[in-house]
Amino acid sequence: MRARLFAWLCGIVGVLFVAGGLVLFAQFLRYHAPGGAVPSALPLGPGGVYFVAFSGCALTAWGGCLLAAARRPALAGPIGIATSVGLVMSGAYRLLAWLVGDYALLGELPRIEAALFLLLALAFVWLRPVPAEARS
Repeated sequence: MRARLFAWLCGIVGVLFVAGGLVLFAQFLRYHAPGGAVPSALPLGPGGVYFVAFSGCALTAWGGCLLAAARRPALAGPIGIATSVGLVMSGAYRLLAWLVGDYALLGELPRIEAALFLLLALAFVWLRPVPAEARS
């Protein structure tokens, strides 16, 4: 049951990461199209859009790893741990951005995202498969 839940978690988050990554990458192309602009709550400019595209590439790769983990959950414990680390870091920087106050125009969004990412990180740790040699 635990392995099945872990596989579903990896699959759902993997699909979301791939989709989000492709959207971010597409924003780069949209920005550089003739007359293109990217609607955003934060002013991006060319440098910001460049890093948004890089984030999109990284999210797409990360999502692909999670989709592979969903297919073989028994071998994917380290992917779950690495994902937890990334999600904790994502939650931490959102809390720091909220505390700094420079992102007040985002309202409560950083705190909501931080809570979601930290809960997902816990799920990846709790549901990760335990290696067979550790069970004996």
